[in-house]
Amino acid sequence: MVTDRRRLGGHEDALVRRVACAAAAGVDLVHIRERDMDARALSRVVARCVATTAGSRTRVLVNDRLDIALTAGAHGVHLRGDSMPAGRAKALAPAGFLIGRSVHTLDVTVRVTADGGLDYLLFGTVFDTGSKPGHAAVGIRELTSVAAATPLPVLAIGGVTLDTVGQLSGTGSAGFAAIGLFADVTEEQLPEVFSTASRAFGGQ
Repeated sequence: MVTDRRRLGGHEDALVRRVACAAAAGVDLVHIRERDMDARALSRVVARCVATTAGSRTRVLVNDRLDIALTAGAHGVHLRGDSMPAGRAKALAPAGFLIGRSVHTLDVTVRVTADGGLDYLLFGTVFDTGSKPGHAAVGIRELTSVAAATPLPVLAIGGVTLDTVGQLSGTGSAGFAAIGLFADVTEEQLPEVFSTASRAFGGQ
């Protein structure tokens, strides 16, 4: 699950409750992507999300802010494509700290894999999505090529819905990430939505 509190009314408490619901539903990773928050607010939100997922299998990642991820006790950081080298982040992080990176092309996938330090890749935009206006969808064929080009787990993102998630089955991707899939439903609906999407994905 990738967060966007604006789709939850803009409230911090709503975001934290949604993360708690995601953990209860069995979501593996929660990517806190609140780029407009100042450092203090973001650190507070991350710490609250880490606390609310304690005891579950859910791991909380922070978008690009390694400093906040470390000080707030997050389980990892998700680096943008133009961010610091993963090896540098790995050298600063404790054992077991997850480091992922966004990639958008096959060439970049091969390069960052060779550079080392990463635990997973997030690839997209796979399907058309309103979350990334102006970004053309790369499609299933490119996702399949990227997944085959790296030993790292590849998560598909971009336009992943209950209608499209089944198309990811057989691509070699290790999972999927989404914003609207988790945000545009009620808290009560979220467990069933996640379960349905996971079944459609095929349990890869």
